[in-house]
Amino acid sequence: MGRAFTRRQVVAAATAAAFVTFAGRAVRAQTGKTGPLKLTDIGTDLVLIEGAGANVVALGTSDGVLLVDGGLAEQSAAVTAALAQRWPGRRVNVLFNTNWRDEHVGSNESALAAGAKVMAHENTKLWLGGDFDVEWENKHYAPRPARMLPNNTFYVSGGVELGGRRAEYWYVPRAHTDGDVAVFFPDANVLVASDLLSVGRYPVPDYATGGWIGGMLAASKALLDKTDAQTRIVPATGGVAGRAELTAQHELCMAMREKASEAFRNGMSLKDFVASQPTAAYDAKWGDPSLFLKLVYKGGFAHLRELGGVI
Repeated sequence: MGRAFTRRQVVAAATAAAFVTFAGRAVRAQTGKTGPLKLTDIGTDLVLIEGAGANVVALGTSDGVLLVDGGLAEQSAAVTAALAQRWPGRRVNVLFNTNWRDEHVGSNESALAAGAKVMAHENTKLWLGGDFDVEWENKHYAPRPARMLPNNTFYVSGGVELGGRRAEYWYVPRAHTDGDVAVFFPDANVLVASDLLSVGRYPVPDYATGGWIGGMLAASKALLDKTDAQTRIVPATGGVAGRAELTAQHELCMAMREKASEAFRNGMSLKDFVASQPTAAYDAKWGDPSLFLKLVYKGGFAHLRELGGVI
């Protein structure tokens, strides 16, 4: 005999299913468009490649190519072909992973096989080699094969030089994830912020892998402090941005950190928090806040003391 369900159970199941569907759509929205690659010069021998799932930035030097992110694995061959056409005979010597997500690490395997140095924060390598679930995506991540794990990791900021050109990497902790890296090209005044900057969509403070809204606020402030009015900033998706977009994100994160603190002080549930419409003043610019609100609220539980006045 089949099990009988109450109306409450049916509604709850439907709600859960709807959120899973929404989460899948939201995750896809965080990944940039894929298709024919678009190359744009953003400095001397510095190129932005769009269409690989996340923005890829390439620096061509006399000693080879330095890449910041590599796009999705299915776009890796196209990225390699575009680089070979732009700089014939020059191989990728250095590849940075700005975080662990698929749209950033898809060229790791081919770059490593060709002898490149793949650089990432140690936490990024740990996530790539980990076996874990991301609840808000309703997704399980199995350990990636050793042949695609970064072979050069670090814990703090630093710099590398290739063909007389310098790239600085800045570790920005616990923002989008706990292994976020921004890469700055000082001679071009170009900053690759990756997922530390969102344009046209709400940020993704991924609490499942160490991110939270307070970290996104601190990251925005740190990047503002290290750039100027002429700095061109490359987010994970979309074209080149600047300080105006970074300032807008800083203001959003500041407001949302305070609203999260108020919600916990007042004993709000996630449902209460969403119902209070804390992003009402921002939705016209940033879009659907549903996922963002869930991430802000759930991510705040690990940082109640830092939010102040809560415990």
